[in-house]
Amino acid sequence: MSWWGKVLGGAFGYLLAGPLGALIGAALGHNFDRGLGSNLGAQFKPGAQERVQTAFFTALFSVMGHLAKADGRVSPDEIEVARDVMRRMNLNEQMRKAAIGLFNQGKQPGFPLQDVLRQFRQECHRRRNLMQMFVEILMHAAHADGKLDSAERGVLEQVRQALGFTTLEFRHIEALVRNARHFGGGGFGGDATASPGASLQEAYEILGVERSASDAEVKKAYRRLMNQHHPDKLVAKGLPEEMIRLATEKTQEIKKAYDLVKASRG
Repeated sequence: MSWWGKVLGGAFGYLLAGPLGALIGAALGHNFDRGLGSNLGAQFKPGAQERVQTAFFTALFSVMGHLAKADGRVSPDEIEVARDVMRRMNLNEQMRKAAIGLFNQGKQPGFPLQDVLRQFRQECHRRRNLMQMFVEILMHAAHADGKLDSAERGVLEQVRQALGFTTLEFRHIEALVRNARHFGGGGFGGDATASPGASLQEAYEILGVERSASDAEVKKAYRRLMNQHHPDKLVAKGLPEEMIRLATEKTQEIKKAYDLVKASRG
């Protein structure tokens, strides 16, 4: 049975408890059974893949809703990004309704952002690459309407601090997202045009290296990024299987950037 099947059975609402358990329970419109056997706790102890997948799904769509509402209104572009993530995940009807329910809960006054982020980080058990993928999807949502206002940046700053990313790391993640439209975009507004010079600079920014970097340094940065975004590794760490397409498209984007840099160096 998949992680979602166990969510419907109430297992993870019981095991997660806290704000994430409350959110997914409310999204499904029922209270989870708390009379489950102790053997379930042994099977799905903290760090278990399916438990982390549920935490990722719950935190992502609820925080995405909170981010969309940060400036006081949810724009059509922000709604479309959320819908696009759902489409690319090929969610079934129950999962789509749950995702929408989580998004709507995130928009409500009093949404416990810090508590949600704190529990999400705990559930990830130092899975840094998984948390980075979480941030990248949120970044896409924040940039959906073509601008990033102070309220949205403030929410992202809270995410940065809560998940333990440095300012430099966050700037690189933002560069990955901002420049995605010229390298495939992962479905988030891709295929925009740019001059050859601008595209090359963006390729360097995606890789996170300066133009003065050696070929060896460029290759090392490329391999590190590909490892961070490897779909199978991310799923093993707790990325919901439904999001594998997003991770695959991110690796394609990184490869295009690397190929452009390589070609420019002859």
